[in-house]
Amino acid sequence: MVLEVKPLTSAEFDAFVELPENADKLFEFVAGEIVEVPSNAAASEFSSRVNGFFFIYLLANPIGHLTGEAGGYMVFGERYAPDVAFISKAKQPELAKQGYNPNPPDLAVEVDFPSTVRSQQILRVKIHNYVMAGTVVWLILPETKTVEVYKPGHPMKLYKIGDTLDGGDVLPGFTLAVKDIFLSKGE
Repeated sequence: MVLEVKPLTSAEFDAFVELPENADKLFEFVAGEIVEVPSNAAASEFSSRVNGFFFIYLLANPIGHLTGEAGGYMVFGERYAPDVAFISKAKQPELAKQGYNPNPPDLAVEVDFPSTVRSQQILRVKIHNYVMAGTVVWLILPETKTVEVYKPGHPMKLYKIGDTLDGGDVLPGFTLAVKDIFLSKGE
């Protein structure tokens, strides 16, 4: 016998994450499901590198807000916690002080490490929704040392270790060598 499982509503998700036992955990709400965001030091190192380069750029070009994985965003009623995100001050002058930010980011960076069938399924839903909301997505894949870039209205572009990413219209003039995401200076 197969039971029908009713997806949660966003209000039920919001109530769930506010429970005291969930205070120290990070969750996403993807396709009606609660997804606990996994954490590991290696994945965090890759996202921290990108965050650092964005931070330096934004010091010289204070055009928006930069968040890490604890900075969640609402995207079509779902709740996402990108590893790194940027939202312009023109789009939203101040970030939400509680809960998930009501607007999607202009650029979201997701790190898939270690990559699993389940992580890829979740990411494909998120990437589709991000792009439909107008968000540029950088999907960092450490196992292949590649970055997939998704821009609304454009096909996905794959960047390899010898390539350079750019900020496009979102972060004008910003560039980042793919090798700088994956390699330390000593390698």
